[in-house]
Amino acid sequence: MSDERVASRYAKSLLELSQEQGSLEKVYADMLSFTKTLNENRDLSLVLRNPIIKHDKKLSIITAVFGANMTELTMAFFKIVTRKNREAILESVAREFVNQYNLISGIQKAAVTTAVPLTPDLRATFQQMVVERTGGMKVELKEVVDPAVIGGYLLRIGDQQVDNTVKTKVQRLKNNFKENPYITKL
Repeated sequence: MSDERVASRYAKSLLELSQEQGSLEKVYADMLSFTKTLNENRDLSLVLRNPIIKHDKKLSIITAVFGANMTELTMAFFKIVTRKNREAILESVAREFVNQYNLISGIQKAAVTTAVPLTPDLRATFQQMVVERTGGMKVELKEVVDPAVIGGYLLRIGDQQVDNTVKTKVQRLKNNFKENPYITKL
């Protein structure tokens, strides 16, 4: 079975258990903290995926790093996953948990890339665009500033992308000139 499917099943189980126990928000915060820590600390992520390091050592590292800041349910979950020798997928499980939480909470993540920082009016406009495209879901908008965009915007909503950047328009124009129908090809 692929790691993604396994991670999805573990995440779903943790999500359902945390809902039953009334600690969904706390476990969600734990998973956000866990993914943030792994994203910021590549060495920790590599240790969890390393098959040479013993499972009990990985569990002691997880407990030392996260034990004081996480709920009992999250730590118990980490112990179970580690006992099953699946700690290599913990990062995927945490990401999938966040995705499933967002899905049941009606939250849509989107990212907008522009050449300059957004004004409050533009931010509201982009949030409204996402709401219209997703059918009224709550919007969590991430803003990225990239001067290479030159102008316009690149909006990503899930696996959809709206590319209205000057850079892309110039590239399309270049491609159109390459395909000049007035020049006979030999």
